[in-house]
Amino acid sequence: METLKKFELMEKIVRELEDLQNSQQAVIQKMGKIEVDNIELGDKKLEQDLPDMHQRVADNLDSIKSILDYFATKTETFGSKNNVDELKERQAINEAVGK
Repeated sequence: METLKKFELMEKIVRELEDLQNSQQAVIQKMGKIEVDNIELGDKKLEQDLPDMHQRVADNLDSIKSILDYFATKTETFGSKNNVDELKERQAINEAVGK
């Protein structure tokens, strides 16, 4: 795979992981709201199951954050090691002159 294309794919994966992280955070917030509402309602099933669900989602969020940190660092290192900024400039010049 061409270096620039590989880097762009890596950046895309980082963005997707960030989106996944944001989605998990939104799920946690929604679950928290349901737990708060259930304090007033007092449904035993929700009271019993929601804390476990909340913990599993929180654990998933921790895993996503760990993967995101790892892969973002890997992407940055790859970009630096392969002079991606320079490759992008060359590509832009080539496209401008019609190569």
